[in-house]
This record gives sequence, C-alpha cells and structure tokens, in this order.
Amino acid sequence: MQELKDGKSAPELEPFSRFGDWLAEAVKSEPNDPIAMSLATVDASGLPDLRMVLMKEWDVRGFVFYTNRNSAKGREIDAGWKAAGNFHWKSLRRQVRLRGPVEEVTTGESDAYFASRPRDSRIGAWASQQSEAMEDRFSLEKAVARVALKYPIGEVPRPPHWIGYRIRPVQIEFWTDKPFRLHERIVYRRAKPEGDWGVERLYP
Repeated sequence: MQELKDGKSAPELEPFSRFGDWLAEAVKSEPNDPIAMSLATVDASGLPDLRMVLMKEWDVRGFVFYTNRNSAKGREIDAGWKAAGNFHWKSLRRQVRLRGPVEEVTTGESDAYFASRPRDSRIGAWASQQSEAMEDRFSLEKAVARVALKYPIGEVPRPPHWIGYRIRPVQIEFWTDKPFRLHERIVYRRAKPEGDWGVERLYP
C-alpha cells in the first residue's frame, strides 16, 4: 500500500491488479460488452479520431485489440505508434483511462486469436475493405460470397493485414463517480513501458 499525500492509500504500486478487479466487477454488472474500449488516434493532419473497439486481451504488458491494419485506425497507429483508450462502465459509474506507445503483437498471437473467431467473422475479415468507400451493401455481400466459395470447408487463414495491436500504457487513471461532482481520480504514471509506476490523486 502506498500512501498518498492526503494520507489515504492507493491499493498497489502498479495499476493492473486494480484493473483486473474492476473488470471482473464490470463483467458481472455491464449488460453489454464490458471489454468495449474507446480508442483514440491522430490522423496525418493532427486531427483526433475516436471509435469503439473490443479489448480482447490484457496483462502487465498492456491492452490488445485486433483490426485491419489498412483501416483508418490501423493507418493512424502505423504512422505514429501511439494511442489512448477509455473504458466506461456505466453500471459501476467508473472509468479507466490509459495512453501510451503501441506495438504490434506477434504473428503467433494474431494467428491464435483469429483462429478462435467464428467462421463467418473470419470470412468477413477477408471480404471487408475496412474504412474504404463502399458502393452499396450488395458489394459487401458479393465479397463475402466470393470468400466463402474460396474457403468452402476447412480453416480460413488469417489475412496478412488482420493483426493485433497492444497499447503499452505509461499512464492509467481510475475514475470513480462521487456525489456533487467531487469524483475520485487516482492516476498511475511511468516514464516508459518498462519503468516503475508512480501514483497520485488528482482534483476532480
């Protein structure tokens, strides 16, 4: 237990144990997708971009999601290798904010997760030109049909452009709703992903 300046204590010297506890509670209380995370990136002009993704894996290395690297988020990450994420668990009135550099997960990790997806989702990963303009819905349906004919039985291999990214946080904030907007904010920071964490309490 580390003492904060106000005499109160943060639960650990690192944030991942607390995240695990909060996520376990969210799995029980959230009606939909407790692993949903807003993902923020920046485009070539410096304009922020934001969307929801599903965080599929996490450990002390960071938080992993999978996508088409030719999508807008993939291109923006590949250009700068930094991102921010936010979990909002409305049922618990809590948020977890994080940001840091991004790395590509290993080929083995991407292969393993892709193989675990439903067959129709694997076919869709080949058919969808994610973030590109689409003439009409029928264009997508035709593309799905073509891929399904190409792989009528057996395994559907992972497309080379479908990969996992890991955000390696250098900052994680735990936000808890409190009466009169006097929320609790505890933030962990470190200089680099391999560094030691410091912790402090912020004004709401």
